[in-house]
Amino acid sequence: MTLPQRPPAPARLRPLPAFIFMSRWLQLPLYLGLILAQCVYVFHFWVELKDLIAAALGNDVALTHIFAAVAVTGAPVPDKLNETTIMLVVLGLIDVVMISNLLIMVIIGGYETFVSRMHLDRHPDEPEWLSHVNASVLKTKLAMAIIGISSIHLLKTFINAQAYDAKVLIAQSAIHTVFLLSALAIAYTDRLTVGTHNKSRVH
Repeated sequence: MTLPQRPPAPARLRPLPAFIFMSRWLQLPLYLGLILAQCVYVFHFWVELKDLIAAALGNDVALTHIFAAVAVTGAPVPDKLNETTIMLVVLGLIDVVMISNLLIMVIIGGYETFVSRMHLDRHPDEPEWLSHVNASVLKTKLAMAIIGISSIHLLKTFINAQAYDAKVLIAQSAIHTVFLLSALAIAYTDRLTVGTHNKSRVH
């Protein structure tokens, strides 16, 4: 009967490398701070949703708050809840959700990549993208999330396009285009890096 082999014990680091490697735990307070920021976004989401529902039911205070939240300088203030106002509020809620998703990716992916393994291999709720996450994948996913957030802001601007100067519309469109080009450049660079790495392994 063959006894199962034990995995080799990890190499013992010298004091200085061990101290330097241990410094990765300095990032832990940063990720805990992002969790608190996530809590603030959750609170903000429910406040805005509560005001939207109350405004739809005819609450004047909530209606005033909604108009103030989506007001654009130079645009006429409506006297009742209309489709455009509801759309702007909902886009704001979607914006909060997308930023929260971005926070989750940074918190979980960053901790897994740069601090310590979370050992979620057999957990039923393990995120699909976490199984193959690394610095390059995380960077690409963050770029895509930022493009999504920028798209929401650009759409909110276009809904009230008549209240904005043409220079503002052009500037926001140009910034969004820069985000798109940056994401494409990041993805292309990662593809070149992976291709070069695979070729070096073959040879």
